[in-house]
Amino acid sequence: MRETRDGAKKNMHANNPSVSSLPLILDVDDFKGDFSFDALFGNLVNELLPSFQEEETDSVDGHNISNDVFPNGHFRGQSDTIKFSQALATPLFPEVDKLLALFKDSSQELVDLRKQIDGKLYNLKKDVAAQDFKHRKTLAELEKGVDGLFTSFARLDSRISSVGQTAAKIGDHLQSADAQRETASQTIELIKYLMEFNGSPGDLMELSPLFSDDSRVAEAASIAQKLRSFAEEDIGRQGISVPSIVGNATASRGLEVAVANLQDYCNELENRLLSRFDAASQRRELSTMAECAKILSQFNRGTSAMQHYVATRPMFIDVEIMNADTRLVLGEQGLQATPNNVARGLSSLYKEITDTVRKEAATIMAVFPSPNDVMSILVQRVLEQRVTALLDKLLVKPSLVNLPPMEEGGLLLYLRMLAVAYEKTQQLARDLRAVGCGDLDVEGLTESLFSTHKEEYPEHEQASLTQLYQAKMEELRTENQQGSESSGSIGRAKGVSMSNSPQQISVTVVTEFVRWNEEAISRCTLFSSQPATVTANIRTIFTCLLDEVSQYITDGLERARESLTEAAALRERFVLGTSVSRRVAAAAASAAEAAAAAGESSFKSFMVAVQRCGSSVAIVQQYFANSISRLLLPVDGAHAASCEEMSTAMSTAEAAAYKGLHQCIETVMAEVERLLSAEQKATDYRSPDDGMAPDHRPTIACTRVVAYLSRVLESAFTALDGLNKQAFLTELGNRFHKGLLSHWQKFTFNPSGGLRLKRDITEYGEFVRSFNAPSVDENFELLGIMANVFIVAPESLSSLFEGTPSIRKDAQRFIQLREDYKSAKLASRLSSLWVNSN
Repeated sequence: MRETRDGAKKNMHANNPSVSSLPLILDVDDFKGDFSFDALFGNLVNELLPSFQEEETDSVDGHNISNDVFPNGHFRGQSDTIKFSQALATPLFPEVDKLLALFKDSSQELVDLRKQIDGKLYNLKKDVAAQDFKHRKTLAELEKGVDGLFTSFARLDSRISSVGQTAAKIGDHLQSADAQRETASQTIELIKYLMEFNGSPGDLMELSPLFSDDSRVAEAASIAQKLRSFAEEDIGRQGISVPSIVGNATASRGLEVAVANLQDYCNELENRLLSRFDAASQRRELSTMAECAKILSQFNRGTSAMQHYVATRPMFIDVEIMNADTRLVLGEQGLQATPNNVARGLSSLYKEITDTVRKEAATIMAVFPSPNDVMSILVQRVLEQRVTALLDKLLVKPSLVNLPPMEEGGLLLYLRMLAVAYEKTQQLARDLRAVGCGDLDVEGLTESLFSTHKEEYPEHEQASLTQLYQAKMEELRTENQQGSESSGSIGRAKGVSMSNSPQQISVTVVTEFVRWNEEAISRCTLFSSQPATVTANIRTIFTCLLDEVSQYITDGLERARESLTEAAALRERFVLGTSVSRRVAAAAASAAEAAAAAGESSFKSFMVAVQRCGSSVAIVQQYFANSISRLLLPVDGAHAASCEEMSTAMSTAEAAAYKGLHQCIETVMAEVERLLSAEQKATDYRSPDDGMAPDHRPTIACTRVVAYLSRVLESAFTALDGLNKQAFLTELGNRFHKGLLSHWQKFTFNPSGGLRLKRDITEYGEFVRSFNAPSVDENFELLGIMANVFIVAPESLSSLFEGTPSIRKDAQRFIQLREDYKSAKLASRLSSLWVNSN
């Protein structure tokens, strides 16, 4: 249609230059679908625009219009402007009138089309309004119909519900009636069977074939159980005891006879099924075994079948298996019964038991309706029979009155065996739990196997530690005695009398004590599960260690003190008076030197004992900190109480060490005094004025004393440390200072002797400086100052005390030792000074 219109338009333009005289042909359909104004106007003007473009091109070419203009719009020259104006005299768009006419016609047609469309729209609106009114009316009528339909459906549903309830009640009644009929039928049938059993007691010959047919055993067993329940309930309602009439020989027509006959039949049937079960078991016919087990489950829930199966297992009835268990664990005749061998034997045996139970579990799962119950019985039988029989041979509880001798292992062997057996059996219980043991408390049952042993375990552990300690002490005494005899024989061979050396404290022995205790603690934690019980037992066992170590080191210190006491007594024997012969004095001096050597040896021995005592205590403290305290922390107060017990236990050793150190000081000072008395000469501090140069060397006595102290105190510097070392050396230094003051009171000093004394004091002071005791250093510094009272002139003595008034009291005694004390009348000269100092 569009092509027709376009063709008409072309003809009109071709025939008549005035296009406006003919109207355009536009249709409403032109505006439907994919309408485009660009396409519409293109179709209108495309017939005119091509001719205009061609004419324009020709016109421009013929006039040669120049496009060369300046950017501001002016042309380049006047000739060009004239030419261009001439060209413009011809219309640029000669078809514009045609286009205007075309657009006017198009606009008019569009207006007409719009009016037509408006009319159609108005008519459509009227039709739509009429249809909408009609539709609403129809919907209202439909709603009324639906409401009525819903009401009808509600009545129908109510009716259906009522009919359904009635049908359900009828069905329930019919079902109940049918059940009652079935029950009545079964009851009649049971009564018939019951009458068969209601004959003479023990008479089972007239029974129906059902009760003797092997193919109907399951049905017979079910009926027999129902008959027993029925008869026993009836007898129970009448209050009659069944056993009272079972043995009655006279015929009875009551249910009591039926119950007795039923019991006999059930027993016979159960035995028959068990025999069939055993035969099938030997042939490994699991299906037949399962069928018998299922039927037997109706008799006492199958308890007899389960117990019978477990009891017939080879590991419970074969004596050779039990003997093999004993040989595997204890060896031939128990000769290999050591903890390590027992541990290996139990591991092998328990693995074999676990494997056997696992194999039985597979059969049990395939045969029995209640396999967990059978597994409970099996595992319980394993623990109570096979394991218990072995433990009874392995663990023989020793008497606490007559302990087994150490040559046979003592109590420790029993405790180690107990620990090994307990640990391995606990592992067996866990393995059996993994395999399966039903509702059996296998862990609790395992604990019960060791209950009698665990009741007295703490007492056995304490007794074992005491036995080990006593055996060790006896061993050490024997070794010391043998060593003493050997030394004595050597001494007698040389013609020399040698005293027995005391048995020294050994850190190795204390370490062994700790190792025993650590092993006991490990057993304690193994056997105890309750924190309170564990803590109580650990404290008890640790107290044993404290007592043993305390007693051991205290005895060692006391033995070392005895040596010091013997050396002191030996010194006292050779203290002589002045009125003796020279030969006696020489012999006494020789003996005194021997006593001094014994004192020095006992001093060093005691210092070694103190050092080892400190090391032993440190070992116990470290063991407590690393092991015991960690186990006691969960319980309030236990840690503090154990620390207090440890302090109390070591107090006796501390007291012995304190006394021994004082004896050491006495021993050292006694030898110092002996050396000073023997070596110090009167001429050392009052040398003659012979014009020779003074001797600036220390005296022989000083040299001997310093050499002795250096030699003997070397062991003290090594053995003591910390505050103990400081306190000991401070006390020794003060005693040494007082001893020197007392010793020098025996001599008279001239100026050259004073210089010699000052040299001795310097030597002593340099030695005691190694004590690191400030108070001792200060005392010897004051001694050096005080020695000046022998050197200065009499008139300078008063000025000597102006800087150090603290030495006036001791200086008063020293001034009296001056050689010129009387000749220089120093008493009167210094009397005012002493009065002021007082």
